[in-house]
Formats: sequence, C-alpha cells, structure tokens
Amino acid sequence: MMKYRLMFVAGCMALAVSAVGQMPGAPAVSIPGVAGPLAAKYKADADRILKAAATDTDGYADLQYLCDHIGKRNSGTPELNTAIQWGADLMRKTGLQNVQVQPVMVPHWVRGDESASLVAPVKKQLHMLGLGMSVGTPKDGITADVVFVHTFDELDAIPDAQVKGKIVVFNPGWHGYGVGATYRAVGPSRAAAKGAVAVLVRSATPLAQQLPHTGALFYDPKQPKVPAAAISIEDALMIERLSKEGPVKVHLQMEAHQDADVQAGNVIGEIPGSEHPEQVVVLGGHIDSWDVGQGAQDDGSGIMATFEAVSLIHKLGLKPKRTIRIVFWVNEENGGAGGRAYRELVGDAVKNHVAAIEMDGGAEKPIGIGYGEFGGVRFTAPPTGKQVFGRGAKFDSASLTAEEKQSFDWLKDITSLLQPIGANTVSPGGGGSDIGPIVSEGVASLSPHTVGEHYFDWHHTEADSFDKVDLEDFRKNIGMLAVVGYVLADMDGTLAGRKGPSSE
Repeated sequence: MMKYRLMFVAGCMALAVSAVGQMPGAPAVSIPGVAGPLAAKYKADADRILKAAATDTDGYADLQYLCDHIGKRNSGTPELNTAIQWGADLMRKTGLQNVQVQPVMVPHWVRGDESASLVAPVKKQLHMLGLGMSVGTPKDGITADVVFVHTFDELDAIPDAQVKGKIVVFNPGWHGYGVGATYRAVGPSRAAAKGAVAVLVRSATPLAQQLPHTGALFYDPKQPKVPAAAISIEDALMIERLSKEGPVKVHLQMEAHQDADVQAGNVIGEIPGSEHPEQVVVLGGHIDSWDVGQGAQDDGSGIMATFEAVSLIHKLGLKPKRTIRIVFWVNEENGGAGGRAYRELVGDAVKNHVAAIEMDGGAEKPIGIGYGEFGGVRFTAPPTGKQVFGRGAKFDSASLTAEEKQSFDWLKDITSLLQPIGANTVSPGGGGSDIGPIVSEGVASLSPHTVGEHYFDWHHTEADSFDKVDLEDFRKNIGMLAVVGYVLADMDGTLAGRKGPSSE
C-alpha cells in the first residue's frame, strides 16, 4: 500500500511540475534582453543559426512524418515503440553521436469503447473522453443521479449520504491549466471518498467547442477507484442548468483497463563537447502522446523542434565546449517513467548537467525563454498541499542569490540575440515534468515561452494534429532553442539551479 501511496503523491507532484511547465502564454514578468559581452561574442553564430532555422524544412517534414505516418503514441502501444526506433534512426542519420535507446518500462492503459449520456430529465449523448489511467465501469455501465459541484469546497460541504451512489460532476470553470488539471487528476478520489460511484469533469480548456480533453488522473490508494471521464464545456454547463431544475441522471459506460507494463525507452543522442564533454546541456520533450489526435503540438512539436535545433548546430559545424544532449523522454503523459529513468541513468553525473531545457507547451510563436523555479504561488496541489509556483507571479528579484542574479543577467544577454525573431525576453519560471527529477538535484531549468493563444484548445484532444503547427512559428522555436542551447553549452559561466525538497 505504501508503494501506491508514494506513486499517488509522485504523480500529483509530476502534475504540478507539468502544469507549470505547460503554461504557454505571456508570463507575469517579462524581462527584455540586453546585449552585453555574450551577445558580442556569439552574434555571428546566432545570426547563422537564425538564418538557417528561417529556411529549415527538415524539422517540419520530420514532424509531419511522425504525425501522419506513426500518429498517436500512447505508452505501451506498438506505435510508441515504432516512434522510438524511428527517432533513434533519425538521430543517427543526422550525424549525432552516442545514440542509444535507454530501456524504460511503461504502463499500458487501454481506453476501449466508451460512452456517456443524459437519461433524465432529457436524453442526450454526451461528448466525453475517459481519463487516462481510469478504471472501467461494469459491463452494463453505471446509471446514477448526478451531484453537480464547482469546487472541492462545495463537494466537502455536502453530506456523504447525499453523494453515496451518485455520479459527481465537477465544473471548476477555466482558471488556467493548473486548476483544471488538478480537478481532473484528483477529483475522482475526492469524490470516491464521499461514496461517489463515478466522476465527470469539465475539460481543462478555455474553448467551448463540444471537444472533450483527456488527461491523467491519479488514484489515492486509500480510496476506491471509480471510473472517470472528461466532458465538453457545453455538456458540463447543460448538466449544471438541469441540476438547478431538479434531479439529473447519467449513464456511463467505459471499457478502460490496465494491461501489463511494456518496455519502451528514452531516445538519446549527442554532440560531444570539444573541451568539456563531461558537462552537459540537455534538451528535449516527450515522445509519447495520448491515444487521441496525432500528438502534434503535445509533444511532437517539442521533440522535433529540439531535435532540429541540435541538428542545425551540428549541420553548421559549430563545436560547443560542452556536450549538447537531445532526449526524447517517454511516458510523460501518464507516469513520468522516462524522466525518472534518465535521472537513474546519469547517476552522480547529474552534477555535470549545467542546464536542462524542456519544450512541452506547443510550438506557437515564441516570445522568450523561461528560467528557474521562481515566482509566486500559482495553485496548491492536493493531496500534499504543496504550493506550485507560476511563471513570474509575485516574482521578487530581491530574493535571488548573487549567482541567480548573474544567471538572469547572462540570459538577458543571450536572449538579446533573439531580437530578429521577437523572442528576446527572459522570464522567471521555466521547466517541465521530464526534467523535474534532475532539476530537483540543482540543475538549472529552462523552457520556451510562446504566445499560447491556442495550445489548450487542442491539448489532449482529437484536434491535436499536424495542421495545428504553423511552419514559421515552428522555425522560430527551432532558432530560439538552437541559439540558447549552443551559447549555454559554449559560454564560460554556468547558470544557477535550485535543489528541490526531495534532494535536500
């Protein structure tokens, strides 16, 4: 039991890191780049990189192949392992060295057939997607009255006897992905604790388009596992309206189940450092996706943009002093096994990682780079009560150490090189769930910031397809990642990181 309790807490913490790492859009604090010694030293190289990225076609073509010919890549599926082998072959073909597939065991959750419908006071098919890792219903499904709530506080205020045997419907509204993802992740166990037999949750998106969004849940091992699904905004609002009139009854049927774990792997390649090959700048994204759509923005765009950034550095003949390592992490969506396995792989050499860059927020127009775990509280992640920090909310520069202040100055200098593509800002707050295990050991974390205008319209849906990735925006992300990654791997100084509680 303790093992599963720890897995539950770890899953919720991964959600917290992922929620912050996947928050595209204008950050609360955005610091303009200011040219200094680094810009003077690296301007010629940066201009070459940006010029090459502006006309690059290889990265976009590779992304199209991944999306159209391999497609969705849920953990445990043959499609994921096909993508892994393809990714390793791609790294070898482009000339990267030390290419390997690190074996990683991943869960294999199977969706199966599923449906949900209103049966009273009106009959209507609901737009739904079962939540990842959910259990299924009995063969004949579950038919029960609904208890509608907006928040956990509202649920807690209802006597258990009035929840027992009911289907709880959560509609927390849209207050950012962190809030929506929290209700999705732990809402089922919160409702089960009060006797609910199933849960429906409003999709974590601002866009009402009858499009349900899936995503992972994390069961509390102290509570019964109940089936759970996401429904569209419109359906959640209709249930709310009907609930004000009187009893509402829903039928839910889900074949979801868990098969045995399957061996997959992290895909790794390198440009070895010319002077300090033991020192590493690692960048990448996650190669797995959900079992809907094509996994284009999430996170095909991340792995292909970071890969093409590294590929361009190699094609241009640039020889950074430190090693640049590209990783396609596995199982980000429903377990985080790839990030943990990578931490185990590097062992004590984690101390030689000078920076980690994760792209997992889509490839919309970039506006700058985010750095470090800085900023005010974004939300509190149940069940631990851990406060999760947002990108620059209530950022206090006075709290920075001298090393962190120097790091921001260096990043302002570096990002000034990105003025030609309009990405010349640095903001407090950057990272991602795959790099979380090494970042907690004190490795400096970074992630791109984009305009984030539509990412959560498509995220975890059938609509996350190749056509959603704009070529020009994609090229700008490649250029930004290549410039930042190259300079960090070649400059004399190194960015400051912060150790997390788990490593202290």
